[in-house]
Amino acid sequence: MKPALKKRPETGVFGSPLTGLGRVLPFIKDESGAMTYVGVTGAIVLMIMGGMGIDMIQTELKRNKIQNTLDRAVLAAADLDQMLDPAEVVTDYMNKMNLSGALTSVTVDSGLNHKTVTADASISNPANFTKMLGIESMRADGLAQAEERISKVEISMVLDISGSMANNEKLVRLKSASNTFIDTVLGSDTQDLISISLVPYSEQVNAGPLLTSQMNVNWVHGYSHCLEFPESEFNSTALNTSMQYQQMQHFQWNYFGDNTRTDTVCPRYTYERISPFSHNATALKAQVAQLQPRAGTSIFMGMKWGAALLDPSTRNMTSNLIATGKVDSIFQGRPAAFDDVETLKTVVLMTDGQHDRSFRIQNWAYDSASEIAQWDNYNLWYYLQRNVSSRNWGQFYTQKYNAALGDSLLDSVCDAAKANNIVIWSIGFEVTDHGASVMQNCASSPAHFFRVEGVEIEEAFYSIARAINQLRLTQ
Repeated sequence: MKPALKKRPETGVFGSPLTGLGRVLPFIKDESGAMTYVGVTGAIVLMIMGGMGIDMIQTELKRNKIQNTLDRAVLAAADLDQMLDPAEVVTDYMNKMNLSGALTSVTVDSGLNHKTVTADASISNPANFTKMLGIESMRADGLAQAEERISKVEISMVLDISGSMANNEKLVRLKSASNTFIDTVLGSDTQDLISISLVPYSEQVNAGPLLTSQMNVNWVHGYSHCLEFPESEFNSTALNTSMQYQQMQHFQWNYFGDNTRTDTVCPRYTYERISPFSHNATALKAQVAQLQPRAGTSIFMGMKWGAALLDPSTRNMTSNLIATGKVDSIFQGRPAAFDDVETLKTVVLMTDGQHDRSFRIQNWAYDSASEIAQWDNYNLWYYLQRNVSSRNWGQFYTQKYNAALGDSLLDSVCDAAKANNIVIWSIGFEVTDHGASVMQNCASSPAHFFRVEGVEIEEAFYSIARAINQLRLTQ
């Protein structure tokens, strides 16, 4: 009989029986399926992070909706033409975007020439995945502010009334366009903030007694009020209060056939004088209606006066005119400083031509009271033709300006104005290519220059007026 086989007890790696720890060790050593735990853990983490991202995206979308709505709402509420209560306007915008519960506050700061509206909103967005981190909700907030401010505006309206304006109904069209400009600029309830200085010019500028009586002038006659400027004065917008200005001679020289004296080199009539710092649309349009074509063209002279009436150097003049009741007291302190952020200064310069020669009587023939009176009684050429040998005519007059010098002086004063942040709009009305080039160079930019024909001048003045109104509204 064979002996029965005995089973050997199972042993582990070290030959020990597989009991207790020995039974567990093989599983610890076994690496198959180990990534399952990492994968599950990673997947859970990614799900949480993705869920948090979804919560954040939803919150950001709501924040954008709130912000965009607030931006539109405060812009509408801050409009100075908006008659509704600003808070009601903002609330209405929010309600229509289904954000009725989000608006937190609306504050308004308004005055004569400004309105500022500030609004903020906040909404709670329930959390989903971020609850795992103990965050129950996420907030979407918005804040917006809008301001509309009507700046004070100082305008010099410099209009060419030279002899060529008689052609092709140009002066008729200028008058209509000027009226449109005046009505557009002064037509709002804020006209007290806007002043217009009307500067008619031809071969000279009649500044009138209101302004020139406050200057140091060597007066030699009482027929008109034109002043001569040294060429150096065109390098600045200021009027030099420390110097004595020479009065422009009073004479006319452009007729042979008769003794006409209504077209003097210095415009002599009341309606041809500068009207400084006015917001009276009726009075300004009445003056424009009387303008007549006169003499030659000195654009630089008109621009000098237009710029000077925007320069703080003439502020004392304004104060004195206010004191005598010639200018409204609302304009006390004007012209404002060039760095006054609440004041817009602009020149609207118009011409239908270009610079030409300009003459003066020789000093020897204009140095006594009798001689001055003579040239008020006689047109220069009418007198010369009848009383002086033709070979001696040239001894009676001298050329003061030519076209090239006129262009240069205009460039200088335009550059000085632009350096002081004066906005220059220029209009070339049926001008030559050279005239257009000179006027465009004077303008603040090519976009500030208008070259027009016929009835187009009306649209040019209207466009400039609208642009000025927009420039004074800052949002």
